[in-house]
Amino acid sequence: MPKFHLQFKNSLPDYQPYLPFPSNSNLLVPGGLFIDACFPSSLLDLVSPFKGSPPSKNTACVSRRQKRESVAVKDLFFLSVSLSSDGLVSEHKECHLQNELNKKNKGAAAQVKQKVRVTRRGAVNTTKHLWAGAIAAMVSRTFVAPLERLKLEYIVRGEQRNIFELVKKIALTQGLLGFWKGNLINVLRTAPFKAVNFYAYDTYRKQLLRLSGNEETTNSERFIAGAAAGITATVLCLPLDTIRTKLVAPGGEALGGVIGAFRHMIQTEGFFSLYRGLVPSIVSMAPSAAVFYSVYDMLKSAYLHSPEGRKRIQNMRQMGQDLNALDQLELGPVRTLLYGAIAGACAEVATYPFEVVRRQLQLQVQASKMGALATGLKIVEQGGIPALYAGLIPSLLQVLPSASISYFVYEFMKIVFKVN
Repeated sequence: MPKFHLQFKNSLPDYQPYLPFPSNSNLLVPGGLFIDACFPSSLLDLVSPFKGSPPSKNTACVSRRQKRESVAVKDLFFLSVSLSSDGLVSEHKECHLQNELNKKNKGAAAQVKQKVRVTRRGAVNTTKHLWAGAIAAMVSRTFVAPLERLKLEYIVRGEQRNIFELVKKIALTQGLLGFWKGNLINVLRTAPFKAVNFYAYDTYRKQLLRLSGNEETTNSERFIAGAAAGITATVLCLPLDTIRTKLVAPGGEALGGVIGAFRHMIQTEGFFSLYRGLVPSIVSMAPSAAVFYSVYDMLKSAYLHSPEGRKRIQNMRQMGQDLNALDQLELGPVRTLLYGAIAGACAEVATYPFEVVRRQLQLQVQASKMGALATGLKIVEQGGIPALYAGLIPSLLQVLPSASISYFVYEFMKIVFKVN
């Protein structure tokens, strides 16, 4: 069997050690070599010291040592090279190579960096998602603010005039800006509400889809995700809605705006007065959001699975980056507006009586406070069943454009912000 022979010729002065290997080598270093434990013993025998005969002057003695003499590195072995002293290097040199350890450290560091990148990417995507919903709410609510004002006049003040007489009254007494009275607080309330609502629905729907293992979300999963999103948004944003209702009620002008109304309610009725009507609000918003999102998604899914929808998706994929943001809408601009309006109308009709009861609860004072059921019965006693639908027509006139615009702007902004 051939033996592994190391012999170095000294061509340098005694004070200058000879380097048999490049100093920048990744595998070999002067004076030592690491071999991983997975190497077979036959290779170690091949490079082992000359057995049975003492080393000559011009031979290098290669011995296998454990890591005691060097830095402890698990599962690695060290081969130290000692040269004879007949003019060769006399000083024993040992350099330690920790390839396996470095690979493990680099791998762990790469995993940590990857997790950090994923976390940052997820945070940025969440922020963009929330902003898409907030901008959708701002645009839609400002556009339909006059209709929202008419609806509140019917619900809160018990207005009996027809809609044309009411429009004339507001225009004469408060001017054109009177139709946007309370719009700022409405935007401040609706923007975070819609942002949380849209984001929560998409999040819950994806989680349910992942748990079920289906290829597509079922109608029941859409309904559950919508209800959960409505509850989440209501709990987080109800105080702003309560303050807004207080401001547009009779005598609300004397409270001094949002901050004044907030202080007045805290001082006179306590903190939990901001959550007055929470139960009917949840009872109202849970089915409302469930119907709204599930109807829109069902309409969208039906279209995308139709021949026309498949052809549109195929054309969008072929065009790729040449499409602008409007053309990238899966349903197209017109169909997105139409489906949003249909979903909003279905949700409003299904849950409007809960909205009437909730508004009445928010106007009650502590001395004459009643429960949700008692308030609903009182409304029916005073005005009959139609009283539960007071203001439905102006409400639908407000909801139809509001829902269509909000969903359109939301889908559009997700494309602009490149939300995943």
